[in-house]
Amino acid sequence: MNTRAVALIFLSPIIFISPRIACAQQFGDPEFNTRVEHPAYSKNLPRVLFDETHNNLYTAIAGYKAFADVISNDGYHLVRNRKPFIKESLNTFKVLVIANALGAEDVDDEGADHPAFPEEEADIVRDWVRGGGSLLLLADPAPFGSAAESLARRFGVEMSKGLTRDPANHDKNSSEESYLVYSRANNLLLDHPITQGRGDAEKINRVIAFSGQSLKGPNGSATFLKLSDTAVDLISGKDVSAAGRAEGIALKFGKGRVVVLGEAVMLSAQLAGSEKRPIGMNYAEVDNKQLALNIMHWLSGLLKDR
Repeated sequence: MNTRAVALIFLSPIIFISPRIACAQQFGDPEFNTRVEHPAYSKNLPRVLFDETHNNLYTAIAGYKAFADVISNDGYHLVRNRKPFIKESLNTFKVLVIANALGAEDVDDEGADHPAFPEEEADIVRDWVRGGGSLLLLADPAPFGSAAESLARRFGVEMSKGLTRDPANHDKNSSEESYLVYSRANNLLLDHPITQGRGDAEKINRVIAFSGQSLKGPNGSATFLKLSDTAVDLISGKDVSAAGRAEGIALKFGKGRVVVLGEAVMLSAQLAGSEKRPIGMNYAEVDNKQLALNIMHWLSGLLKDR
């Protein structure tokens, strides 16, 4: 897949360059520590299917290698998916991970924003979750949000598809208003088993998302990354309020569980640009790595709802 494209979002008078789309100067951080001090599983390892069939920008060996290594070191058995989803194969897995699927081979190709999943496959995933499977779905703004929209809708999740920024709650160490801060201090990191963990050592205190899109979950879903009243989505060249929306949603669906993130870089560990800027779990003073573990713990049933 050609991943040289860089998304330029023009927000007069500032130009924002979004790091969410891989480019020639963006690559995995070889120094990132993927070790897990106390692995969650040493036997009966939960099987995780990592999708690489639907023109995914991120795979378990490119873009999401750090994530794959972290959860593998935590005791999950990760398998890379190279085939369309079918009921018989999904039934052998506990968790399905889909990161930035596309409707075409490249982000620049015509049809990149078309549904990434045929209707039959989307229905199979929905029914599998309803029967007890767990889904982690990550989708950046269009074209990724557009490509994943039909699958998200099957779980009642609405995607804005526009780039999100927040002038009041971005990382002040960066000039990017799209480096969104979710913390205990700004009350945008909400209580949920995912943010609480199994104890103080796993408690999440500060997460940064690197742009992304806003989400709205169905009734009964839980927001754990909440957008503030000052957050906006850039949609069709205009700012639209994202107040009351989220970038992280968890929900139960039948016997299964679903987590949807409106931003994918936060669970990666990459170096961007000629300055090799850390973005993702390797960013300074964030709990993004623990967030990745806690999301997986909730999806695999290790974390219980209180």
